Amino acid sequence: MDSTASALTFDLFGTILDLGGSLRPAIVELLEREAPDRSPDSFWDQWRTRQRLEQYQDTIMMVGHAGYLETVRRALHYVFRLNEMEPTTQRIQELMSAWQGLSPFPEVVAALDRLHERYRLVVLSNGDPHFLDHLVENQVRFPFDDVISATGNGAFKPHPGVYRRAAHLLDLEVHQCLMVSANAFDCVGARACGFQAAYVDRYRMPVEDSPFQPALTVADFTQLADALL
Repeated sequence: MDSTASALTFDLFGTILDLGGSLRPAIVELLEREAPDRSPDSFWDQWRTRQRLEQYQDTIMMVGHAGYLETVRRALHYVFRLNEMEPTTQRIQELMSAWQGLSPFPEVVAALDRLHERYRLVVLSNGDPHFLDHLVENQVRFPFDDVISATGNGAFKPHPGVYRRAAHLLDLEVHQCLMVSANAFDCVGARACGFQAAYVDRYRMPVEDSPFQPALTVADFTQLADALL
């Protein structure tokens, strides 16, 4: 790992915040009530996978940036139909409201406290600015040095402009930034732009076949802090 990094830029959704663990109770409640033959785990996997596709489509089509929560909603609409359930306004609102209560993984804040002694800590997320402000202030409850939304680029990560703009806003060279993400595509995208990268392999998923590999792979934030300090 290159020791020149002075700022750690963190993905939020799935890296700091436990999406599946936070959203599963609401999914279970709805499905048990209205579609007990459907698997909550499969429903969540379908929702998350489709949301990523919605984000890629949003970036590639260039017909106007819809925003993070809108891609979540569109994906949910699709998955309801995939599971032969009517995507009613009530059903969509019930599951969308659960996103306001996302919680961090249990080891995150203690590790951030340790890392803050040496690095600038920055959220670099695809989330909408107002949503990020809510999550950082009310859910993570950690004093990050900055919170940067991809909305300012009109495109989602891994668009290269997101990483380059972040470095610019932080007044740093790209190699002075280290992207921390549990999404392998995020690490690959950051590395392609000259960032350093650490992959938090929370989900036991491989990294893409790419020359732009993360320099560090850890299981969680405790291992991340141990490796970087």
